[in-house]
Amino acid sequence: GEVFTSMVGLFIAQNTFNNIDEHLLYHSIMFLSFIILGYLLVINLLGIAMVFLYISLVSNAHRTLKSKGLNLFTFSIFTTISSFTNCGFIPTNENMLVFNKNPGLFLVIIPLVILGNTLFPTCLRFSIWVLGKCVNKVRDYCDYLLKNTKEIGFHHLVSTRCSFCLVGTAFGFVVIQVVLLFAMEWNSKSLKGLNPYEKTIGVLFQSVNTRQAGETVVNLPAMSTVILVVITVIMYLPPYTSFPFVNDEEEQHQQQKRKRKIAKKLLSQLAYISIFVMLICITERKSMKEDPLNFTPFNIVFEVISAYGNVGYTMGYNCKLRLKDGANCEDKWYGFVGKWSDAGKTILIVVMLFGRLKRYNMGWKFS
Repeated sequence: GEVFTSMVGLFIAQNTFNNIDEHLLYHSIMFLSFIILGYLLVINLLGIAMVFLYISLVSNAHRTLKSKGLNLFTFSIFTTISSFTNCGFIPTNENMLVFNKNPGLFLVIIPLVILGNTLFPTCLRFSIWVLGKCVNKVRDYCDYLLKNTKEIGFHHLVSTRCSFCLVGTAFGFVVIQVVLLFAMEWNSKSLKGLNPYEKTIGVLFQSVNTRQAGETVVNLPAMSTVILVVITVIMYLPPYTSFPFVNDEEEQHQQQKRKRKIAKKLLSQLAYISIFVMLICITERKSMKEDPLNFTPFNIVFEVISAYGNVGYTMGYNCKLRLKDGANCEDKWYGFVGKWSDAGKTILIVVMLFGRLKRYNMGWKFS
């Protein structure tokens, strides 16, 4: 959704031209808008086709979808767009758990999640570079876009160095999670019943989705506390978080200044999140007292961080953990927030909006 909003800014930028060759800048911006539109259409259409073909050809995946009463074409469109935009909504109540025996489907969705979020700037730059090499008529526009990212004013269009930093950081986060999941969850209940290949792809799928997409193939409450803490930290970080690779002393000095500035902003965001957590603890104090095994401080923090990161992970609610008689309690496939009060839900809505607009509110400071 932020990509579409930023596209509007491309047209506004033409009113602030400082470049001598305004004609080239204007047409480069127009050309960039068409590249973005083409990128969105091509990736989504390919994704829809791949999901549709896979489920059509794999019998057990088709049976699973049929048992849910879902239309194949509708499911393909909905899942593809949701994965690409990192919305995390899946038409099935159990998210992707019902497809844990279909690793091929995960291999189709993983690129959609990455191309629509953490690596969108890198893929956009690569697309411009390829077009410049293959199409002579647009070579000047492509060269200008690649060399003048600041003048363009589109924050998704970044420098080559920044693109590599994003790739390295995204890959590093995935590797950390994969290693931890292999080490601590390989024989756990969360991956029970899967063969080694299915476990491997499932772990990879889960690790990729942690940044923002929020699709899950495991039962999160059944995972170890260490894994849940790591997931919480990764959900908190913005999608374009990167660890720069320093080349020289001057560049190192500049990067240190940027890192200190970013650290202050992240700490400021953490302060706001702490306030939200305290407010929710106040609104849910009765439930925390009567149902302490479900309404734990960590579960509330996890839900708030997930909402702030627009990820959508949840610890859920377990009727078996109730201290009082749970005869009238029924486990349902909705998030933990489904058991919160209206006041708590309202605060979480504010948290989601706050997190969605973090690019604009990270400059706020306490007075």
